[in-house]
Amino acid sequence: MSTLFAPSSSTQDLGMLVGRVLMSAIFIWSGYGKLMAATATQAYLAGLGVPLPAIAWLVAVVIELGGGLALLLGIQARLLGLVLAVWCIVTALAGHTNFAIPDMQIHFMKNVAMAGGFLQVVAFGAGRLSADRR
Repeated sequence: MSTLFAPSSSTQDLGMLVGRVLMSAIFIWSGYGKLMAATATQAYLAGLGVPLPAIAWLVAVVIELGGGLALLLGIQARLLGLVLAVWCIVTALAGHTNFAIPDMQIHFMKNVAMAGGFLQVVAFGAGRLSADRR
């Protein structure tokens, strides 16, 4: 078997760190946005028919901002990967199924792709460059 594409341990660790940074960015950004625009976010959730929009907003902020920061640092990465994978699928189904709007198709598939990435975190963990390994 060729070793041309066999990554070294340090290459894998760096790749896992960069992957976590990139995957966490959208959650940190989105969670912070929801935190700063609480009323607008709750109105949007109510418009989607989400029950108890204030509680749903709080859950979204905790999962997105808190989960994004924890993922960035590599804290409880496997468990968090599972939570975020489920979150991506639930939010895709709840908010991005109007496929008559091309943007919704893109957002739906983005969420599905992110869920796949989070399942990679579930399978392989955060790597050595993480709080889980300290």
